[in-house]
Amino acid sequence: MFCGSFLLVLISFVSVIVSDSGSVISKQLFSVVWNMPTSKCQREFGVMLPLRQHGIIHNAEQKFRGQKISLFYDSRLGLYPYINREGFIVNGGVPQNGNLRDHLALSEAQISALLQKSFNGLAVVDWEKWQPLWIRNFGTRQAYTDLSKQLVREKHPDLSEGEVTSLAMTGFEKAAHSFMEETLRLGVGTRPKGLWGFYGYPSCYNDHRTKENGYTGQCKPKIKAQNDRLTFLWQQSTALYPSVYVRRGLAGHPNMRLMVRHRVLEAFRVASQQLPVLPFARVAFIKSQQFLNQTDLENTLGEVASLGAAGVVLWGEMKFAKSKKRCVLLRDYIHTVLGVYLDALQRSVAHCSRKVCSANGRCVRRNPHSGHMITQQDTRNEFDQDLKSKFKCVCYEGYSGEQCEEHIIEKK
Repeated sequence: MFCGSFLLVLISFVSVIVSDSGSVISKQLFSVVWNMPTSKCQREFGVMLPLRQHGIIHNAEQKFRGQKISLFYDSRLGLYPYINREGFIVNGGVPQNGNLRDHLALSEAQISALLQKSFNGLAVVDWEKWQPLWIRNFGTRQAYTDLSKQLVREKHPDLSEGEVTSLAMTGFEKAAHSFMEETLRLGVGTRPKGLWGFYGYPSCYNDHRTKENGYTGQCKPKIKAQNDRLTFLWQQSTALYPSVYVRRGLAGHPNMRLMVRHRVLEAFRVASQQLPVLPFARVAFIKSQQFLNQTDLENTLGEVASLGAAGVVLWGEMKFAKSKKRCVLLRDYIHTVLGVYLDALQRSVAHCSRKVCSANGRCVRRNPHSGHMITQQDTRNEFDQDLKSKFKCVCYEGYSGEQCEEHIIEKK
C-alpha cells in the first residue's frame, strides 16, 4: 500500500522525462556509466576491459574523471571545510568557519580546467565528511557539532548550554546549505549541460545487513521529513545520485531489492522538478571484492531499471585495478556476467519502449511495489498486452500521451 501523496508525486514524475536534453544520457533508455579508476589495466598491464562492447559509457582511456563523468571529492573541488582523520581542522573545519567566496573562486577555476565548455556528462560532488542537517552529524561526525559549539562558546561565553547548541546548529546548517547550494549553482552556471548533483542524496538510511523476516525497506517518516528540509538541494541539482551499494550479507536475498527500491523511490519523491535519477551501484559488495552474480545484479540494476530510473553509475575503488590479476578478474567478470546481464537488460528495456512507449520513452512500473521486473517479461507479441498492464511510460522530452505517441511541436 502507498499513500495518495506518493501517487501524485509518481504520476507527475512519469508524465515526461527529465529535461536532460543534450546530456550524455539524453534519449538513452537506461544509461550505464563507468566510474571506476581502471585506466591502469590497459596502460600498465595490457588488459582491455570490454566496456564499449556492452554499451557502458566511460571516459576516454577509462580515466576516473573526464568528459563523460567526473566525481569531485572534497579535496578536488574548492576549499571544502572539514576535520581530517587526525583531528586537524582543514579550511575552517566547519562550513560556518569556511570561506565561501574563496571556495567558489577556486572551484570555478578547477571546473574550467577539468571540464570542457561543451561538457555534457555527469558531474557528481562527493562530500561525505559532514551532513547539512545538524541531527545527522553523530558518531564519527560528532566532531562537527562539537567544534560548532566550541566556536559559539568562544564568542558568547555567557550563554547557557542550550543556547549554545541552538545558535551553533543554526549557524552550521545555514552555512552548510550555502556551501552545497552555491557549489551546485556554480557548476550548473559554468557547465550548464552537465548533470550536477551530490553523491548519496537523498539518503534513506534503510541499510539492511541481514536476511531477517519483516524487513520492508521503507524509509522512516523522520528520514523523509529530514529530506524535505533539503529542498534547496533538490531544486539546485540537475540530477540525483542516491547510493544503492549493498553488503555481502544480503547476497542472493530479495531484501536487497526492497532496500534498493525504496532508495530510488525516495529520490523520485523529493525531486521538485523532473530530475534524472542515476543511483550509484557497485559491481562488488561493500568492503569486498566479491562480484555480484546475476541474481544480485537483477536485485540492484534490474530493480533500478524497472522503476524507470535514467540509469546507474558503476563505482569502484582503485583496488580492482591494482594488479594484472585483478584486472583479468574484472575483465572476465564483465565478459561472462556483468556484460551478459547488461545486454539482456538493454534488450528488455528497448523492447518495452517499443511496445509500450512507441519507442519515444522508457518503461516504468505502474505500481512501483509490484515487483514486476522488466527483464522477466516475455518478448513474444501475445504478451505485449500483459507488458502494458504492468508498465507505463516516461516520455522523452518532446513527446506526450499515454504511450508517448504524440509529438509535441513547439510554437514559434
